Amino acid sequence: MRKNVVLEVQHLKKYFPVFEKGVIFSKEAGSIHACDDINFTIQRGKTLGLVGESGSGKTTLAKTILHLIPPTSGEVFFEGEDVLKIFSSKNKNEILSLRRKMQYVFQDPYSSLNPRMTVADIIMEPFQIHGHIPKNEWPSKMYELLRLVGLEDYHSERYPHEFSGGQRQRICIARALAVEPEFLIADEPVSSLDVSIRAQILNLLRNLQNKFDLTYIYISHDLSTVRHVCDQVAVMYLGRIVELADVDKIFEAPRHPYTKALISAVPSTELGEKSNRVILPGEVPSPIDPPPYCRFYPRCKYHISLCKQKDPQLDEHFRNQFIACFRAKEKLN
Repeated sequence: MRKNVVLEVQHLKKYFPVFEKGVIFSKEAGSIHACDDINFTIQRGKTLGLVGESGSGKTTLAKTILHLIPPTSGEVFFEGEDVLKIFSSKNKNEILSLRRKMQYVFQDPYSSLNPRMTVADIIMEPFQIHGHIPKNEWPSKMYELLRLVGLEDYHSERYPHEFSGGQRQRICIARALAVEPEFLIADEPVSSLDVSIRAQILNLLRNLQNKFDLTYIYISHDLSTVRHVCDQVAVMYLGRIVELADVDKIFEAPRHPYTKALISAVPSTELGEKSNRVILPGEVPSPIDPPPYCRFYPRCKYHISLCKQKDPQLDEHFRNQFIACFRAKEKLN
């Protein structure tokens, strides 16, 4: 494990089998390659953004890292501990200890909250499960968490349906913080919120990161928020990371054709500046048994014959800039 690296993912894969209905029995007809050979690291206190089209594998990757979905193969290390080995061991104490360190904030705050529980019960439930806080301190700790995420003490007796979307997301964040985690995955935490509320939640996440030295994976379709909160960005396409670099390099000097297309879709804030929008032809290919060559080949105007012969690997073509493209070192217009 490299120094100051909190999370390391090595050759992580997640395939979902596809079955064909037979006369008597169903048989496996292929598999959906939701995540295919994913590699990256995150340093302590940093935020990695995961971006890409719907269906690119962002959420599946996040849930596989936390073993909410078991992986097909690969390795995940958290602070040097083999995450998948711990979950496979079925050692309850080790699993609970790891769960405390790694938490998830889901995209839809309403569906991730129990509608029959008050906010107080929702936030104190982790205290009961993990037992890391004495029972007589539960109420005071719960109120402390509410205030920490910008809610009031009286909100504790209300139910989820009595809150706005932004308030529900604050409750979800408070629940995640209840176990004092070190690593947090925020899966499109502001996608369903109004623009003004988005800024509040993003600022809250940044303040909490600075206060508790948290490490984040931030998943989003909104590239403007990615630039605001992330230190590094991983661009996913059809189950693969096609470019991984510092956030400024991704936005100012993207190298993969798909990254260029994504960045071109970000609205400009400069008055009178013309948009150079890149419109990709065709549709995203099927993730069921994808071809052994470049998956972006059918939609790429820069493709060469090699692109249909080999699968480009994610290599470091420039300092701290990893690109899966045979033409990565060329300046493509």
